[in-house]
Amino acid sequence: MCASERTSMSKLKRTFYIRSDVVQISTDLLGKRLFTHLHGEPVTGGIIVETEAYAGPVDKASHAYGNRRTKRTEVMFHSGGVAYVYLCYGIHSLFNIVTNVEGIPHAVLIRAIQPTHGTALMLTRRNKEKLQPILTAGPGALAQALGINTTHTGMNLSGREIWLESRSSSIPSHDIESSPRVGVGYAGSDAAKPWRFRIKNNIWTSRA
Repeated sequence: MCASERTSMSKLKRTFYIRSDVVQISTDLLGKRLFTHLHGEPVTGGIIVETEAYAGPVDKASHAYGNRRTKRTEVMFHSGGVAYVYLCYGIHSLFNIVTNVEGIPHAVLIRAIQPTHGTALMLTRRNKEKLQPILTAGPGALAQALGINTTHTGMNLSGREIWLESRSSSIPSHDIESSPRVGVGYAGSDAAKPWRFRIKNNIWTSRA
């Protein structure tokens, strides 16, 4: 079996993304592989080690709280399995995965990966010289390292440019730690929800 056939078989199916529990999906994404293959450059990617869940209509921390529909958030109402990429502070592109069925704007922010493929290119994109956690720890750093920007919002995540794979068993619950999400103090009581998930003791996650 050739490498492309193995990749096709291990890509996450649409059924993974359209489930109703965004918190469960957020933890299930830990240990999965995220890859990009853009502009004819080498494949870049790695193991997802940190995520955050956003529960759309009922989550004050979500861009789509109260079913808010704007030009930016419209993609969140699509059926799960597409990218939602937005600019943070007008500078950093942040990569999210839309989940649930069409019309319910759930999403998971991918906050960090452990690099496994294309590290030389990721270092170049990040203007770094050494392979250290700062390369891909934090959602802005991760997106830059993988070459992801707002032009990719709405992209199908089972295509040939950005995709996810499952190559190993799930991360056991005792190896996952949860904490409140980052930078959502405006969300009132929802800011305290422990919906940030990390693989315990993994050095490639962002700071606590």
